[in-house]
Amino acid sequence: MKSFFEELKNRRVYRVAIAYAIAGSATVQVVGTVLPIFHAPDWAQQLFVVLIALGFPMALVLAWSFDVEAGTIKKARAGPGGTAVANRRRVWIVAGVGSVIAMLGLVAYWFWHPWTTGLHLEPEAGPAITEKSIAVLPFENLSDDKQNAYFADGVQDEILTNLARVADLKVISRTSVMQYKSGAQRNLRDIAKTLGVSHVVEGSVQRSGGRVHVSAQLIDAKTDMHLWAESYDRELADVFAIENELAEQIVSQLKSKLSPQEKAAIEQKPTADLAAHDLYIRAKTLIATAVFSTPQAESLFEAVRLLSQAIERDHAFALAYYQLAHAHDLLYFVGTDHTPARLAMADAAIQSLARLRPNSGEAHLAIAKHLYWGRLDYERARQELTLAQKSLPNDPLPFQLASYIDRRQSRWAESTKNLERAIELDPQNAEFLQQISLTYECLRRYADMERALDRALALTPKDAGLRASRARVELEWHADPRPLVATVKAIIAEDSRQAENIADSWLYESLCERDFDGALHGLAVLPVDGCYQDTIPFPRVWCEGVVAQMRGDQAAARAAFTSARTEAAKLVAKQPEYAHALCVLGMADAVLGHKKDAIREGRRAVELLPVTKDAIIGSRLVQNLALIYAWTGEKDLALEQLTIAARIPGYLSYGDLRLHPYWDPLRGDPRFEKIVASLAPK
Repeated sequence: MKSFFEELKNRRVYRVAIAYAIAGSATVQVVGTVLPIFHAPDWAQQLFVVLIALGFPMALVLAWSFDVEAGTIKKARAGPGGTAVANRRRVWIVAGVGSVIAMLGLVAYWFWHPWTTGLHLEPEAGPAITEKSIAVLPFENLSDDKQNAYFADGVQDEILTNLARVADLKVISRTSVMQYKSGAQRNLRDIAKTLGVSHVVEGSVQRSGGRVHVSAQLIDAKTDMHLWAESYDRELADVFAIENELAEQIVSQLKSKLSPQEKAAIEQKPTADLAAHDLYIRAKTLIATAVFSTPQAESLFEAVRLLSQAIERDHAFALAYYQLAHAHDLLYFVGTDHTPARLAMADAAIQSLARLRPNSGEAHLAIAKHLYWGRLDYERARQELTLAQKSLPNDPLPFQLASYIDRRQSRWAESTKNLERAIELDPQNAEFLQQISLTYECLRRYADMERALDRALALTPKDAGLRASRARVELEWHADPRPLVATVKAIIAEDSRQAENIADSWLYESLCERDFDGALHGLAVLPVDGCYQDTIPFPRVWCEGVVAQMRGDQAAARAAFTSARTEAAKLVAKQPEYAHALCVLGMADAVLGHKKDAIREGRRAVELLPVTKDAIIGSRLVQNLALIYAWTGEKDLALEQLTIAARIPGYLSYGDLRLHPYWDPLRGDPRFEKIVASLAPK
């Protein structure tokens, strides 16, 4: 062996191995930088890695077998004591060792690669379909009065809710099944495959006078066989009993276990007032679609009104209190009404719910939402979510909220895992896919962001907001606004009424392109709610000031920024510890030249909500503090904060730094350009 290692040294095999490793690593780095510029697929870079790894043992064998002398390649001579057989054996050893090293390198690459490129969320990589899985499709409304459509929806919703309480079943959430409205011919096999279930329930409801007729059938989606069917013709007051019986019959047909607690929960009537239940279903639908709807505030306020009417009719309507608390907490969290009074309304609704249904899954879930959205108490919220999951095993919301909490605590892998579980229970929910895309955006994993948005668009191809978000990826990733510009134009040309849904993207790309006429058009359709940055409440006049400043109209800009400052100051006066409002106030003071106040307010906002407490908003506040410093002439401090923002997950992007006029005061400084380069595509 000693002579063998001496021979390796004499034949320069060590040098070749080191040189090849350095050259191969450099090639991977160059390829990783160049290929994204040409929008090459991910497999192209992986192919290069495989080819370089395969070449490593070949390079070692060639180094052993040949030598370069006087500019010519010659067969290497064996060292002292070498024989033909020994040399052949040693060639195989060299090749074998090189292959092992190459394989270890590939394994290390693929072990590391998923953490840098993300979990790819391929549609076909879903979980196996279990036998005890079911989707309850919308029931057909056979009533002469089409106003009874909400009543039919209520019957389906109650059956679904009852089944979802059974831990031994996998039940698809309401959001995913509501698109399969009755009327059109349903392909049950395709629906079941899409939803990932083996069984489907469909039925019809007819309400006439004081009576109701309900029919339902359980179908094996693999064979289209009707496993069970039942019809009920009873007094209208018995509708909830019918729903309970249907749920228990289905559980029995699927041979699922039903615990005493689950049976008791199924048999508990939501309300004795059918009109109150109708109001509740209408409000529940509004809340479910409000998060990404425009105008959001109107939907939530209308839901509060409907739920209040339902509770007036039935003061013991626990689920109405649950939805009411949900609506109040959302209004507070998104900044529409971020006041102690709104938080107190949510708290009162939760107390009523807990009094009526103590220790129920709904009570634990409502408390968790309140702690998360209203108090930013993530640990206690997580404890309540764990309890909620036990009672509501098929509800995606506990997993959704756990994902959001994980994300704010910088637990990125756990966040993705929880949201994927929510998607399993609600596979046709485009909101969940959009949320995963936002996670990837914060991690600057833009290829994965594109894939998630593509899946969301496959579900809702006409969603203007999603289309704009998908096109905006190129702006953030490669500083290329052209896809977003083209998409905005296409959406407006198709339906000008969609302009409000993409106003923020329209305004953003116009500013990045220094297209001030486009910015004015985007501003014209911006909702009155304002130009929010996540939940940071920039009022509409702030964007008016930005556009006026870019156009060189300093008088109009100053008037708008002064109005924005006034609105932010009112919020801060009411809530001195409201970091979001302090940030807006600091930025307004910065642009108005109130340097000391601006810096104090910006710093205070970061102190109140640091990245360690909220990774999403905290990183935004650091980024905005950098802007405050830049706008007040403190370039060194601005670059210090910007360096921090570029190193942590957040929405700061290469395209934003390259193109947005906010960063103009720092352009030309080598330190700024270095930060920009650090975020460039690799």
